[in-house]
Amino acid sequence: MLTFIGLGLYDEKDISIKGLEAIKSADSVFLEGYTSRLMGAGVKEMEEYYGKKIHVLGRDDVENNPENILDAALKGNAVFLTGGDPMVSTTHSDIRIRAKERNIPTKIIHGASIQSAVCGLSGLQNYRFGKSCSIPYPEKNWFPTTPLETIVNNIAQDLHTLVFLDIKPDRYMTVGEGVSLIEQMAEKRGVKPPEIYVGMARAGSDNPIVIAGDSEKLKSAYFKEPLHIIAVPATLHMMEKEYLKNFAFL
Repeated sequence: MLTFIGLGLYDEKDISIKGLEAIKSADSVFLEGYTSRLMGAGVKEMEEYYGKKIHVLGRDDVENNPENILDAALKGNAVFLTGGDPMVSTTHSDIRIRAKERNIPTKIIHGASIQSAVCGLSGLQNYRFGKSCSIPYPEKNWFPTTPLETIVNNIAQDLHTLVFLDIKPDRYMTVGEGVSLIEQMAEKRGVKPPEIYVGMARAGSDNPIVIAGDSEKLKSAYFKEPLHIIAVPATLHMMEKEYLKNFAFL
């Protein structure tokens, strides 16, 4: 059996009771630590709270060499832990398909997702979001502008955009960095950048920060510790605008 378990948004206590019970009864526990991370808890705190030894997986372990996970699930009861909700990443879907091909039974225990948390923090209505995008750190001779295309296309349809920010082993993209990169993409493409952004930090914690405004405001704002995320609104509904004024320092 292979069980995919979402850990929620911020720390080890965000997990559901159902998820915690599944971990405690597991023979093997794997943690995928590169698409998202619980910034309020390290592996040690998670092991103490869950009562299990955790095997931390890197990108290569999950995308190219998932055999250890599948072998453990074939021999016993294995769980695969992810921040947020398990099936947001296509990589996790691939592992479930591979398990099916080996006749390994699977199930999913969902966790709180940043995609719904953003709506609660910002007041932007869930049904008005279009396609999401991710902004990676540029590298030498590589500066993708496809995230801007997604934002522009959504705005043309009067849809909001959720913008995920890059996570590296040694750094986490900030709201200010993300906004600056969007502006650089717009300049490179010769189009007008968005007029308003909503930056959010540490969803699920006791002290999340939500700030809305133009690019200069967002680039100069101090969002403190990661993880950060950006929403680019289209036309604001009256209720959305009122919510932002009350809860986002608009």
